[in-house]
Amino acid sequence: MTGRDTAAAHLENVEVRFGERCAFAGSLTVAPGERVALIGPSGAGKSTLLRVCTAAVSPSAGTVRIAGKNLAELSGRQLRAARAGIGTVHQGLHLVEPLSALQNVLAGNLGRWGSVRALTSLAFPREREIAESAMRELGIAHLASRRTGLLSGGEQQRVALARILVQRPDLILADEPIAALDPARAREVMAILTRVVDSTGAALIVSLHDPKVATECADRVVGLRAGNIEFDLPAGDVNAERTGALYRIDA
Repeated sequence: MTGRDTAAAHLENVEVRFGERCAFAGSLTVAPGERVALIGPSGAGKSTLLRVCTAAVSPSAGTVRIAGKNLAELSGRQLRAARAGIGTVHQGLHLVEPLSALQNVLAGNLGRWGSVRALTSLAFPREREIAESAMRELGIAHLASRRTGLLSGGEQQRVALARILVQRPDLILADEPIAALDPARAREVMAILTRVVDSTGAALIVSLHDPKVATECADRVVGLRAGNIEFDLPAGDVNAERTGALYRIDA
């Protein structure tokens, strides 16, 4: 059994409140290399849970440990070092559109190097080679010199995921990576994300709206509703009855 000091992520009795509203309350442990999908309706607490893992949101109570480190006890420099081990995939992708695709991929080194070296690292042949290799792996090597803002949405998704390959994190947090995508594009993005997870050996926590996609891509599925964990089960044990109760509309 994975302990708090060996887990990729360990949330113990965590509670997050915004005023009187409880946005999330619960405990969760994710083992190294494990894939965990968060499902539930809008406002269930999925994004809040992910933001707690990067200290973007501080819990009102409880403890958050990433790779064994208590985030609340870290200094600014230590927290930046801890975040360098976390790869994030946002709905907005957080790419710098005026820069080339290759420069955006090299930004995966930001946590280790700082912004100046990461964004000027085309001058470092070894790092450029690593970034180009990541782009080849995801089928976008031909876009290396293309301005990122001119790429299609699918191409930008691949750039963001290639950036994570360069970063080689221990934990990947993906917040609704297939929101607003058509089914074919959603399957493509999830297949690429799975490939990145396999390549890096990282643990994955991904929030999704579609229970079917969650059970296909994850080892475990955590169902959230109104900030609470309703179930935490192996993907094969999640059925229509459980997901129906999770997404029910109260009269």
